[in-house]
Amino acid sequence: MEYNEYTIEGRNAVIEAFRSGKTIDKLYILDGCKDGPVMTIRREAARKDCQIKYVSKERLDQMSETGKHQGVIACAAAYAYAQVEDILKNAEDKGEPPFIFLLDNIEDPHNLGAIIRTANLAGAHGVIIPKNRAVGLTAAVGRASAGAVNYTPVARVTNLGSTIEDLKKKGLWFVCADMEGTCMYDLNLKGPIGLVIGSEGNGVGRLVKEKCDYTASIPMKGDIDSLNASVAAGVLAYEIVRQRGI
Repeated sequence: MEYNEYTIEGRNAVIEAFRSGKTIDKLYILDGCKDGPVMTIRREAARKDCQIKYVSKERLDQMSETGKHQGVIACAAAYAYAQVEDILKNAEDKGEPPFIFLLDNIEDPHNLGAIIRTANLAGAHGVIIPKNRAVGLTAAVGRASAGAVNYTPVARVTNLGSTIEDLKKKGLWFVCADMEGTCMYDLNLKGPIGLVIGSEGNGVGRLVKEKCDYTASIPMKGDIDSLNASVAAGVLAYEIVRQRGI
């Protein structure tokens, strides 16, 4: 389900956006501003676990399209998010063991879009991303996914490590992409599985990596030491596809 991507400017407009249930990916507030309406917005954002960034007036002026931001700009999601349960239901409906991508620290919309596209083509049942320190479902992500975001459910969670623990209780196990890991050809990647991918700069965070059952490396013979995150996701995903025989 697609929404129009837009920024919402002004205190009353942002308050109403939160109260109407719109999905807000990020909220920008003038640093140091603590008057009544802004505190109300901060409370609404906290209730929805929305990421807040405190920025200068100059930054808000640059972002503003109306020139009337009143110290507050919200960025609404371009696409609706699914729930983790929707992803599991997707697998159940297809009669397949769950195959889920989990993405940590992916901030580039082109990488996220490309990974969602790969997830769709590889037959994954969904993608899970964190709410903070990661790009959301922007229009740029939709374009980079070549429309796959309309078909592959993407869930957004507060804590990726806790989500992994919850999914383990449902029978999934997790493999994390890591240059120091076991060669992917030497791992059993069948069954209900979560593939955890991090950014090329920082990789998967330590706390998330510690929750994974295995780490998998991609054999490389070139002169540089890493692949683009979306390419690494594709290589590992198709080794999973090969082993699953689907």
